[in-house]
Amino acid sequence: MTCLLIVALTLCAVLTPSASVDSCDGCLRFASYYGDHMVLQRSPERAVLWGYGPDGGHVTVSLSGPVNQKTSPVPVLEGVWQVTMDPVDAGGPYNVTAATEGSTATLTDVLFGDVWLCGGQSNMGFETYKIFNASDELALVPNYSQVRPFMVALEKSQTELMDLIEVKLPWTVPTAGNVADFSALCWLFGHYMHDILKYPIGLVESCWSGTPVEMWSSTRALQQCGLAQSTEEKAFPSVTDSVLWNSMIHPLLNMTIKGAIWYQGESNADLNQDEYNCSFPAMIDDWRMAFHQGSGGQTAADFPFGFVQLSTYLKTSTSDAFPNIRWHQTADVGFVPNPRMPRTFMAVALDLPDEFSPYHTIHPRYKRDIAYRLSLGARAVAYNETDVHFLGPFPNQTLCSGMHVNITYDQAVSVTPSSHVFEICCSANQAPCGPKSLWVPAPITNWGPTTVQLSTSLCSPTEEAAAVRYAWRDWPCDYKACPIYSLSGILPGPPFISNCHQGNN
Repeated sequence: MTCLLIVALTLCAVLTPSASVDSCDGCLRFASYYGDHMVLQRSPERAVLWGYGPDGGHVTVSLSGPVNQKTSPVPVLEGVWQVTMDPVDAGGPYNVTAATEGSTATLTDVLFGDVWLCGGQSNMGFETYKIFNASDELALVPNYSQVRPFMVALEKSQTELMDLIEVKLPWTVPTAGNVADFSALCWLFGHYMHDILKYPIGLVESCWSGTPVEMWSSTRALQQCGLAQSTEEKAFPSVTDSVLWNSMIHPLLNMTIKGAIWYQGESNADLNQDEYNCSFPAMIDDWRMAFHQGSGGQTAADFPFGFVQLSTYLKTSTSDAFPNIRWHQTADVGFVPNPRMPRTFMAVALDLPDEFSPYHTIHPRYKRDIAYRLSLGARAVAYNETDVHFLGPFPNQTLCSGMHVNITYDQAVSVTPSSHVFEICCSANQAPCGPKSLWVPAPITNWGPTTVQLSTSLCSPTEEAAAVRYAWRDWPCDYKACPIYSLSGILPGPPFISNCHQGNN
């Protein structure tokens, strides 16, 4: 309890406006990420608005549109004011006006809906004009005038900032031109969610190519995993821990959001790879706490968080780096949500390689498939749709018996025979298997509605299968050609590694 109190007090301290905050020399204005055409979070949550004004003044915020609303006056303290609106149902448009003695500032064409934050590295930043069938997608943009994009500019900071340094794309009504340069995954996710929800969606892109999770994590989160840099390390100019959290996430904390989606992990294949099973869940936990506190409790303390499991990179690679990160993305459980990562959802992407991508194989152009898979998870986890199938098949038992390994899945499966995507670890003494153990292919020999049988014939006569793993390669299969899918054929089974339970022949 003491630790939680200390964290809360620390967070409150960093969110308190300081004397150095730009007071706009006495003028009244909204903070950087409020603007015409924006989306504010709909009910039951309450939207938070803040900005700058003359010290000693009082600010009233009014809403005019389908419903009218007016707040009580709030004081301007050290150049900053902040209000929390009453809940507003999805819809619009509205005018939002902040007024103080002799001065007003107005936002026009404001909608209320769900606000999603889109973060990560280059695969999140991958622009819509680069995807397959981009012209078809861009031709649809006029149908989605209530899906509003906003983009944070690429800036770093060594200290936590209250407001953004720069905005790259202000809130805007989408056009083929501005969507072309916006995150494809973020846009397509918003497109799919609007198809289902039929109300406005706000999309906040805040990502940077080639960045590890440490740059997006607060010092608090890094300390949870023993990754915070020492004072000596911080003395060097090359320090990068938390610099994007400070400048591109921390300023957004006062905003009320519905949830976040994330595509990152490639850069941690070579940096603190073994700690990613801690650093990624810790970042999610910390973001949730910080947004909840920063919005005065309006953003849910466990807001839904979706992410993309890494796709592919090098077709002939024998490195375990990408398979390890994929596993660590689930906190070494293999699927989400799980007890360590509640209210999360994942899009498996290892069956979407793009060998001839002009943007390099690490940047597959199949963002439409990924966005659709993410939207299924969002519908189930964020919107509690009980009839949405969003998880691919995962084993609930692996039984090794003589010449076979029998895997029972948690759902009906669609199986394509394969000779190499499943592997087994052969052992003469049931010693624990690990990455450096000898793993050999285990061909599929038989299957049923929920089962798959593998051959152990490549183990020597003195050995038995001690563990099994699936799709444990950088590039395990060709496009939508992995062996295991849901019965519908839409959702691929995620990679897994499991010790065998011994059974009878």
